[in-house]
Amino acid sequence: MEIIGYLASVVIGISLGLIGGGGSILTVPVLVYLFGVEPVLATAYSLFIVGSTSLVGAFPKYKQGLVNLKTSLIFGAPAIAAVYATRKFIVPAIPQEVFTVGDLVITKSILMMLLFAVLMVFASYSMIKGKKEEGNGNTGEQKFNYPLILLEGTVVGMLTGLVGAGGGFLIIPALVLLSKLPMKQAVGTSLLIIAAKSLIGFLGDIGHQLIDWKLLIIVTALAIAGIFVGNALSKKVSGDKLKKGFGWFVLVMGIYIIVKELFIK
Repeated sequence: MEIIGYLASVVIGISLGLIGGGGSILTVPVLVYLFGVEPVLATAYSLFIVGSTSLVGAFPKYKQGLVNLKTSLIFGAPAIAAVYATRKFIVPAIPQEVFTVGDLVITKSILMMLLFAVLMVFASYSMIKGKKEEGNGNTGEQKFNYPLILLEGTVVGMLTGLVGAGGGFLIIPALVLLSKLPMKQAVGTSLLIIAAKSLIGFLGDIGHQLIDWKLLIIVTALAIAGIFVGNALSKKVSGDKLKKGFGWFVLVMGIYIIVKELFIK
C-alpha cells in the first residue's frame, strides 16, 4: 500500500499541475487510506503538503504578474490567524468521542473524515460546474469589501484548519467577487494565500502531534515533482475537460468516504 501511496503522491502533484486548484483535495484520503495515517494527524500533514506545493505553484504565477500581493495580505491575514488558532486550540479541544447516534459513535477521527468528505462534495461541484473566464480584467482602482473579506477569510481559515484542505474553490470566487480581481490573477493570488495559511496553520500542530518527518518530506517531494509533470502535460491536454472528469472522481471519493466512515467497519 505504501508503494501505491507514493504513486498517488505524484498523482496529487500532477493533478495540481494539470487543473490548478482542487488537486490537493486527494491528500487526506491518500494519507489515511494508503499510508494508514490517523485522520487528525493526516489533516496536519495535508497542511504542510498543500502549503509546500502551493508555494511552488505560486512562483511561476508571480513571475507572470498574476499574484496580487496587496490582496494576498488583506485576504490572507484573517485566514492565517483563523487556521493557526483552529489547529492550535480548536482541534486539540475536540473530544475523542464527539456524540452518539444509536449504536453509532462519532469519534473525532470519523468527524474529521466526514467534514473532509463534505468538503470534497462541494469542491467536486465547483470543478464539474467549471468557471467562466473573465477576459475583461479590472483595470480601474481596486476596491475591497473589507467586512466580507474578513468574514470569508476567517471562515476559509477555520475550514482549512479543521480538514487540512487548501479551500481554493472558496478563495478564488471570493477574490473575484470581493476583491474585484480578474480570474487568472485570482487563481495565482489564491496559491500564495493557500501556501501561507496552510504552512502557518501546520505550525499550530507542532507540539500537539508527533510528526513523521521522513514520510511527510517524501510525500511532499513527490507531489512537488508531480506538479512539474502536470505543468508539462497541461500544454498538451485540455484542462477544462480534465477538471470536470476529476470533479466526478472527487464526488465519488467524497460519497465513498461518507459511506465507509458511517456504515462500513
